[in-house]
Amino acid sequence: MIKNTQGMIYGINGPVIRVRGNNRLKMLEMVLVGDEKLIGEVIRVDRDEAIVQVYESTAGLKPGEPVISTGKPLSVMLGPGIIGNIFDGIQRPLVKIREKSGEFIRRGMSVTQLELDRKWPVKMLVKAGDRVEPGTKIAEVQETEVVKHFVLVPPDIRGEVIDVAKDGEYTLCQPILKIQCGPSEKEVTMVQEWPVRKPRPYRSRLELNKPLVTGQRVIDTLFPIAKGGAAAIPGGFGTGKTMTQHQLAKWSNADIIVYVGCGERGNEITEVLEDFPKLIDPRNNQSLMKRTVLIANTSNMPVAAREASIYTGITLAEFYRDMGYDVAVMADSTSRWAEALREISGRLEEMPAEEGFPAYLPSRLSEFYERAGMVENLNDTKGSISIIGAVSPQGGDFSEPVTQNTKRFIRCFWALDKQLAYTRHYPAINWASSYSEYFEDCQDWYREKTDGTFSTKRAELLRILQEESKLLEIVKLIGSDILPDEQKLVLEIAKVIRLGFLQQNAYHENDTYVPVMKQLKMMETILELYAGAKRLVQRSIPVSVIRKTGILDEVIRMKYTLDNEHLSGFDRLVDKIHETLDQIGRDYQVRERKGLE
Repeated sequence: MIKNTQGMIYGINGPVIRVRGNNRLKMLEMVLVGDEKLIGEVIRVDRDEAIVQVYESTAGLKPGEPVISTGKPLSVMLGPGIIGNIFDGIQRPLVKIREKSGEFIRRGMSVTQLELDRKWPVKMLVKAGDRVEPGTKIAEVQETEVVKHFVLVPPDIRGEVIDVAKDGEYTLCQPILKIQCGPSEKEVTMVQEWPVRKPRPYRSRLELNKPLVTGQRVIDTLFPIAKGGAAAIPGGFGTGKTMTQHQLAKWSNADIIVYVGCGERGNEITEVLEDFPKLIDPRNNQSLMKRTVLIANTSNMPVAAREASIYTGITLAEFYRDMGYDVAVMADSTSRWAEALREISGRLEEMPAEEGFPAYLPSRLSEFYERAGMVENLNDTKGSISIIGAVSPQGGDFSEPVTQNTKRFIRCFWALDKQLAYTRHYPAINWASSYSEYFEDCQDWYREKTDGTFSTKRAELLRILQEESKLLEIVKLIGSDILPDEQKLVLEIAKVIRLGFLQQNAYHENDTYVPVMKQLKMMETILELYAGAKRLVQRSIPVSVIRKTGILDEVIRMKYTLDNEHLSGFDRLVDKIHETLDQIGRDYQVRERKGLE
């Protein structure tokens, strides 16, 4: 409800305006600016002046136009109708805006965030006389074919239910419950508002001990992220950040996906908006949009809305976490969000820190990433938010402030490498500069889901890759011919690991998603090949002899040729490896005897 308190515009500097004549404006309060009632937010308050950042273009505004207080902070509307929708950075539905204003968003567009007149089928879960607390599930609504929406008691209400609506169809604003809260009565509807900068409450944080399974081998095996964890994907232009996030959105075992396109190029956001509805969810063969929320904020949209879009996305994610869902938030990219902070900070004439970013950049990044986590909700359910933030350092320089400060607040770092991307090695995650601190926390899960050897085989794979990295430095100087056969074998096996295990084809039926058990079988097969070949090399049999048999190439092709579900093919492949290597050994013995004769 808009309050009748006004100030007037005194000065304009891009999206930042100075307001005088109203000393009752509060910090972070939402205001309507100018005759067109543009949406803005108070970001500084002095005794006789307030600074407002405007979430729309300020072209045409002039001093003297009114600024109206709304009396509430920048908030999102929470209720059925969020899933499958496409919003801008301040939760305005873009489809509805297009119907009203055409291809381009008119300034001052006033549209409701959710469809208030749409009726939803409601099934009540409580009855008169029940005691309800904050977060109690009072009703359920089938929001999409795959997502069941639970109506929750708002965090500030508790008491005894005195009246319950019958099961049936209701609009978002119709009361479905009446609660006796002390001396007063309160009606509860299906919709509630929540300030985007305020984290939603929960009972307690839980240990992160289960991985977010993605089906991407380089992630699940080498650098896993836990459910409720935070990860960053830094990489220069063309290294596959968006493509990697698409794969994670499609295949990760999260219940809800919130994709925030923050400041990316318009054609890239368009591609996301076109591709996501076409993606088929492998869980249920429905469109992936049936469990996805898209927030689109392109690089040519007002810079202040880009700054708000991150908070809008994480608040929507917290709402579904409170229902007991596992939510994955894809933020693409936090660098553009940080650039928005830098631009607004510059217009406020604040003292710049490194590379012109504001001194509070680290605290803003921590505010965002710390909202990830696995929690026990107020209603005794468990839910999680996993944050995967893309970082776009200029020139691929990981020493710049956004990447370095992001590393302080995450425990999983997937460094994308342009050289890998240029050689068509996807995901282009560099195994030498990436890391994950979640694997140790999730070891019990891996032991339970596999045969208990996953950890040791992963360590052996990493050891071979590290040894290859050292040997390649020598090869650059003197070539590979001078290396002893033991080291040549390491290079050959590392190549098998890189091409047959780490490289993955998103367009191949067997390779786009790989279950954890198949990943273990692939590791076992590669290490079985290495152990057998190593025994031959120790008998002075050249690596070139092993290479000529074609067994190395056959192991590389196993990701395509062997089925994801029926893993008996790996036993046959291991038998073939043994037969091939044994035959080499027998042939060598025959030649050895002939030489002695």
